[in-house]
Amino acid sequence: MNIGEAARASGVSAKMVRHYEAIGLVAKAGRAANGYRDYDDADVHVLRFIRRARDLGFSIADIRELLALWSDRSRQSADVKRLALHHVAALEQRIVGLQAMAETLQSLAACCAGDDRPDCPILTELESH
Repeated sequence: MNIGEAARASGVSAKMVRHYEAIGLVAKAGRAANGYRDYDDADVHVLRFIRRARDLGFSIADIRELLALWSDRSRQSADVKRLALHHVAALEQRIVGLQAMAETLQSLAACCAGDDRPDCPILTELESH
């Protein structure tokens, strides 16, 4: 299948397929007689794996490691679990930071009259830092 078909089948855009090839996350596709990239079901399976990992917020470096573990039949599941739990901890840290930002903005919005006067504590806070 060509890159457009592989992109549709995997849920990964053609642009991202090219990017993943360029950075070595996936193997370069073979070429058909017409010179176009040629993908098979195994390639699509790998692209779906990457898409799901990206959907879960894994970094490219983590996905590279997950792909290596996935292809290594002698892997230890403890290695996969360690990587997943490390990612969970990072996500939880981001959640805490996002909650703090939301609380700050809620507080500033509550202090803003929201009328036709120019005074705005939200802008005052942004300019003060």
